[in-house]
Amino acid sequence: MGRAIRVSLTAAGVVALGLLSGGTFAQPFDFAQGGGGAQAPATGEWMKAPPVNDAPNPYNTIEGWAKLPAGREWGSTSAVEVDKDGKSIWVAERCGTRPNPQGGAPVSTNSCWDATAGKMSDFNPVLKFDSTGKLVTSFGAGMMVFPHGIHVDRDGNIWVTDGNDNLPRRRPGQPADAPLPPKPEKVVGHQVFKFSPEGKLLLTLGKPGGNPAGADAEDPASFYQPNDVITYPNGDILVAEGHGGANSRLILFDKSGKFIRQFGKKGTGLQGEFDQPHSLAFDSRGRLFVADRSNNRIQILDPKTFATTDTWYQFSRLSGIYIDKNDMIYGADSESGSVNPAHYQWKRGIRIGSAKDGKVIAFIPDPSHNGLTYEMVDGKVTAKMADGSRPPGGTLAAEGVVVDKDGIIYGAEVGPHKLQRYVKK
Repeated sequence: MGRAIRVSLTAAGVVALGLLSGGTFAQPFDFAQGGGGAQAPATGEWMKAPPVNDAPNPYNTIEGWAKLPAGREWGSTSAVEVDKDGKSIWVAERCGTRPNPQGGAPVSTNSCWDATAGKMSDFNPVLKFDSTGKLVTSFGAGMMVFPHGIHVDRDGNIWVTDGNDNLPRRRPGQPADAPLPPKPEKVVGHQVFKFSPEGKLLLTLGKPGGNPAGADAEDPASFYQPNDVITYPNGDILVAEGHGGANSRLILFDKSGKFIRQFGKKGTGLQGEFDQPHSLAFDSRGRLFVADRSNNRIQILDPKTFATTDTWYQFSRLSGIYIDKNDMIYGADSESGSVNPAHYQWKRGIRIGSAKDGKVIAFIPDPSHNGLTYEMVDGKVTAKMADGSRPPGGTLAAEGVVVDKDGIIYGAEVGPHKLQRYVKK
């Protein structure tokens, strides 16, 4: 989701939100329970940072720009990237909708694996749109369960991370020792793919089905819930892993896909610790920016040693980060106040600022914040809508973000199932 800029550097609907083939991502927050009873105590340096909500919004929102084929609707998507040409847009989305087994309206999806039917979707999840929003290329059917991060390298190749698998799960409410359903004929998931612009598979990182969940990777060259991928100027490949479980690390490979090393663990520390390293980007100086989502911060790292050189909180709880050729940061916060109730004072949306000094100069707010207020009651966050309706929960607004050569912003939305376009007023 982030962009690698050329530098002289060398280094060795929504009902189904979050529900996959038995696993969960970005669980909705149950406002009906007044905050539930499961809110973890709020801790971390981010609590000291004053909310940055008041920057002006100089953009108009354009809906429905990207035109899908007849009969296909958007599923969840967090993966959006600009093509090498600077104006075409690549999206990896989670296979639209599928028929409702009970009849009625189609079911919105957050996965290309249909666990009920026991098969992969026939839809191509990787899509390319030209500057008018016309679909010009698509590929990848049957190869990935949960396309999550996307990156276009300097040669125009397309990299996609697959953040889940189609391995069998027990149904909700079943005992822990209940027999598992049989494995699918073809196991898919937890891999990173490199495609040519025409869709030819050039390289695959990680084994199908990935590692078991856990803090220690069974195979350090394979993955469990890889979030994003980016390439260095010399072709080395960096993958960010960990979507809320016990694992959080960066994994470095050479350009041929040979494992070099891994770095980091789950935690809140200022050196070598992450909690959901969700998106990656380089600035023009070659510094590595990591959207450390559950720590509500950006970590700026030395790209060779991975030592943290600075920590920024003013861009909020970032799911996506993009840095353009002018060193402007575009940061997408899709979870403050909803998935993360403790961060309720920060509004969701896209914050825009400078990678040079960190100053936020613009803010595109999440439309669902209109009429929405939060308050703390008996140590729990309660949300209220002005019209008395149920507040939105889950992952909202843009999760992935990218900017084309003309400064047009694109936001990929998981919960609302949209690709939004933002154009200067």
